[in-house]
Amino acid sequence: MPRKGGSGRDDGRLDAEAVLDELYATPPSGFVARREELAAAARTAGRAEDARRIRAARRPTLAAWAANLLWRAEPEESGRLLELGEALREAYRTLDDPAAMKELTARRRQVVAALSRQAARLADEAGNRLSAAAQQDVAATLHAVLADADAAGQWATGRLAGALSPPSTFGTPDRTEPSPAPAGKPAKAAPGKRPEDELAERRRARQEQLDKARAAAEAAEERLRARRERLAEAAQSLEGARAAHEEARQQVDAAERRLRAAREALEEADRARGEAEELHRSAVDAVGDAEREARAAEAEVRRAESRTRRRTGRDDPASR
Repeated sequence: MPRKGGSGRDDGRLDAEAVLDELYATPPSGFVARREELAAAARTAGRAEDARRIRAARRPTLAAWAANLLWRAEPEESGRLLELGEALREAYRTLDDPAAMKELTARRRQVVAALSRQAARLADEAGNRLSAAAQQDVAATLHAVLADADAAGQWATGRLAGALSPPSTFGTPDRTEPSPAPAGKPAKAAPGKRPEDELAERRRARQEQLDKARAAAEAAEERLRARRERLAEAAQSLEGARAAHEEARQQVDAAERRLRAAREALEEADRARGEAEELHRSAVDAVGDAEREARAAEAEVRRAESRTRRRTGRDDPASR
């Protein structure tokens, strides 16, 4: 299982193991810069050997980093994969049933394919999308973990620098069984056991290993099916959330368009009001001018009439 790195310190001193765990959790694009920072911190703390170890750490490929990420992000599934690998390797060493081996091979491929997709999703969520070639390297690494105990141990460090390659054949021959007796000499049975009893016992042991491997593979498949169901539910929820978001965005866009149109109408109304107010002021001024002119004309008419009456009075003999 993954080590708990904590804060990277132990009794106030730099913990090189925790620092290396942190370093290999860093995406490849930032690995070198982070390695230099951590090595410098170790040197400053007086840990020359730790600084050397940190400085010697190799930058992982993207596929190796994704495999490390799977180990750290899914500790329970990773532990079960290691257990499944032990069961499968033992089954392949002892089984001589081609049909059973074919079944185990199919189950093994299904488990690897599902976990490879999980590693790709984790990498994508961390901002590093895996290419098709990188995904194949992750799958090859997981095949190697199932097929080879040394590869499983390397993956369990969480510090792979490169993808692992599975062996050409899964498992190794069972070297614990007795070698065939030389030609012409019958095999000797163990004391107190008949040859047919020993054969039956070996068959029972092989069947137990097959049952164990099948159970481990079925349990892994069941967990993967549950993961797929949760993923499907999450995808459905995400799709619903995206649809709601799109609808809300369209409503906001429509509201913004209406707001822009209302603002333009308001500006146009403001301009029209200004023009109307100007026309009103001009009309008021014109009416004022006309009223003043009318009053002046009316006064002039009264003065003219008064003058006319006075002149008429002087010229009329009856007025004398």
